[in-house]
Amino acid sequence: MINRSALILKYKQPAVDWINTADPYESLKLTLEAVNNDLNVYLISDEDSDNAETLQKWLALNLEALFFDELNGWYTDQSLWPKNRNMSLFNEWFTVECHTVLHDTVGEPFVDDGI
Repeated sequence: MINRSALILKYKQPAVDWINTADPYESLKLTLEAVNNDLNVYLISDEDSDNAETLQKWLALNLEALFFDELNGWYTDQSLWPKNRNMSLFNEWFTVECHTVLHDTVGEPFVDDGI
């Protein structure tokens, strides 16, 4: 086991609606199922996932970075992004899953690829 927790943001329909309509030149018509097929996993410290209150504090402190990472994965043109990226919008767009037991089955050191 490793001393991290895994945070996963599952998209809700309003976020999928934004993906499908944000770029006027793109004809994407993705489904909720398709968008949630392969998601980012964020490793956070065990202390930040101890309980709902500490997890909410971590989310609030990292809200801007989470939005940046998720939105940038769809459109790098920030002018297409919603202007008011706050906790209310975050909660409307994402369901947060936090998994506190992670098993490292590889047995080799982690390597940071520099991204």
